[in-house]
This record gives sequence, structure tokens and C-alpha cells, in this order.
Amino acid sequence: MQAVLMYTTRICPYCQMAKRLLSTKGVAPEEVRIDESPEIRDAMMARTGRRTVPQIFIGDAHVGGFDELAALERAGKLDALLAGNG
Repeated sequence: MQAVLMYTTRICPYCQMAKRLLSTKGVAPEEVRIDESPEIRDAMMARTGRRTVPQIFIGDAHVGGFDELAALERAGKLDALLAGNG
């Protein structure tokens, strides 16, 4: 199973939806809270080119946000990516 890293904030509903979807796959992502430090937010933006959360990485692959994660699930590609076959 690939490691999952997710940049989040405390009150983000899309972060909660992403965590719920991943939990159905038996995955508990490592969360990096960007609302706790401006430096962490800056690092996320430099790494992803995006300002919004969640920003999700599966292994080394930047998936994007919840919409992209849900699209992978609908397309039947999320399980393979989590298994390292995507």
C-alpha cells in the first residue's frame, strides 16, 4: 500500500470527505495541517502550485484535491494507485 499524504486544515469539509473516502479503502493518510503555520502553507503551494486544500499525494504522485480523488474512484483507478500499480 502506498503512503498517502494530505495537506489539510481543521475546518475543511473537502478534507473530511477525502479522509472518509480513503478510510473506506483502509487508508489513514498522514495529515499536514497548513493552518498551523504560514511556512507549511507556503511549502504546500511551492510543491503543488495550488492554494486550496486538500492536496493529496499517493506515493510520489500528486493526485490533487477531493474532486480528483473522487474521480479516480469513479473511474476505478484509485485502488490500483493505492496499491502502487497506477
